[in-house]
Amino acid sequence: MRSVSFPAELLDAVTHHLEHFAAPGRDGHVFVGPQCGQLRRSNFRDDWVKARKGAGVTAELHFHDLRHTGNTLASTAGASTRELMTRMGHSSSRAALIYQHMTSDRDRAIADRLGAMIRDGGGAAADSARARLDQR
Repeated sequence: MRSVSFPAELLDAVTHHLEHFAAPGRDGHVFVGPQCGQLRRSNFRDDWVKARKGAGVTAELHFHDLRHTGNTLASTAGASTRELMTRMGHSSSRAALIYQHMTSDRDRAIADRLGAMIRDGGGAAADSARARLDQR
């Protein structure tokens, strides 16, 4: 079992899902198969196709794409590699790095921060670098 925080904006939707679709109890599965049984790949596929079609999403979107998108968004929101590993249950950074795409918004934010550092004379990072150079 793994605990993962989610945005407060999703609380109503998650609560509704837990009350109507999940197995009961603290240790109950969040996603279940027929009669609250274990979710099997064959059961899940049918439910996924039905949900995808109901949402008007094309067949090109695979369920795993949601995990990929969610973790890419977490990375864009500032999650470190270690934080992504913990959220996803990965034991190696190699797997987590797959989700750390460079987005144009993130690239712009990095460039803007670098520009601010230049305007401010580099701040603490520049002071640290200067101190290392002075030690040589």
